[in-house]
Amino acid sequence: MNYLIIGLAGAIGALARYYLGVATGASWHYIFPLATLLANLSGSFILGWFTAYLSRLNKLHPHLVTGIGTGLIGSFTTFSTFSVETVQLIQGGNWGTAMAYVLLSLWGGLLFSWSGFRLGHSQYNKRAAAGGEER
Repeated sequence: MNYLIIGLAGAIGALARYYLGVATGASWHYIFPLATLLANLSGSFILGWFTAYLSRLNKLHPHLVTGIGTGLIGSFTTFSTFSVETVQLIQGGNWGTAMAYVLLSLWGGLLFSWSGFRLGHSQYNKRAAAGGEER
């Protein structure tokens, strides 16, 4: 059952990432790979929040927690596309854009993940204090 949940959630995450790419591509006409950066930064934030808050509530079945974290968010974000786009920028002689992309992806991903984790942790602690949830 766990494989089915992860697969279905993964399909949803991949389709969401594809839609984000199509929607961004319609209005973004520059060489900088904005769609992948947006997917990776938002996915980092969501996974940080999800890990620190929603998965700790013990209200979701463990298979669903894995499906959301690994399937949905894991397929929405993409390290492989980031890597290929970086190599393409370098091969095209766009070293500055490539370095900016790498630095924004790395530091931005860590910052967004940390921010999501902090928000989730704060929300969980407030909920625990108000409703008696275990810490």
